[in-house]
Amino acid sequence: MARAVTNRRKAINTTIGWTIGLLMFFPILWILILSFKSEVDAIRGPLEVLSADWTLESYAAVQARSDYFKHFLNSVTIAVGSTFLGLLVAIPAAWAMAFVPGKQTKNVLMWMLSTKMLPPVGVLIPIYLIFRDVGLLDTRLGLVIVLMLINLPIIIWMLYTYFREIPGEILEAARMDGASLRDEVLYVLTPMAIPGMASTVLLNIILAWNEAFWTLNLTAAKAAPLTAFIASYSSPEGLFYAKLSAASVMAIAPILIMGWFSQKQLVRGLTFGAVK
Repeated sequence: MARAVTNRRKAINTTIGWTIGLLMFFPILWILILSFKSEVDAIRGPLEVLSADWTLESYAAVQARSDYFKHFLNSVTIAVGSTFLGLLVAIPAAWAMAFVPGKQTKNVLMWMLSTKMLPPVGVLIPIYLIFRDVGLLDTRLGLVIVLMLINLPIIIWMLYTYFREIPGEILEAARMDGASLRDEVLYVLTPMAIPGMASTVLLNIILAWNEAFWTLNLTAAKAAPLTAFIASYSSPEGLFYAKLSAASVMAIAPILIMGWFSQKQLVRGLTFGAVK
């Protein structure tokens, strides 16, 4: 009897999980389908869309109109650059808060997290004026700095959480063996935190890759990433559904592939077996 109840619960949970997963995946699937339809067929009803001929004309039109690889390179540069710069700042900050906490450490952490609640439009004009005056408008460096700053609280919080799980005895043993602070961070702490840092890097790249507000307001043509590439298919005359879908697929495919191959890093144990 108990086994039957357990099996029934597993079946119900599995059904619910698959249902939620399919509902979340359906918009991506529909965009993928529309990207292989003509512009005329894309605005028809669902059944007519599915029965319409499949074509690559939208992808050809997108590539002919825009330089996809230029936008792709901008996205990669901005996402990787902001992540690398954020790690350079976040690792020492998270180390200090995790292993040398002060009375105000928790308050500082909460204050940093609270900055994520600030509406970006509230600081758009000051940042725009500053970037204009220092020559950072429509530059990759400008977007790298902005995206690093807006994602820095999340990076510090995640690294702080991972560092807290590392036993202090390991670091104390390194100090007793004569390790300097630099050696402790580079050769002891960082290698042990690689799984946690990998998930942090992946999340920050995703956030930077998907950022649209700052990329649309601080770029024009030279440094425009894939988010601006997608937005270019929305015009006063209306939406080009098939081309917009093709552009969206081309923009999200790299990050989806990266996430698929990096999923093991997200679930790997951080310090399993570190203390015997």
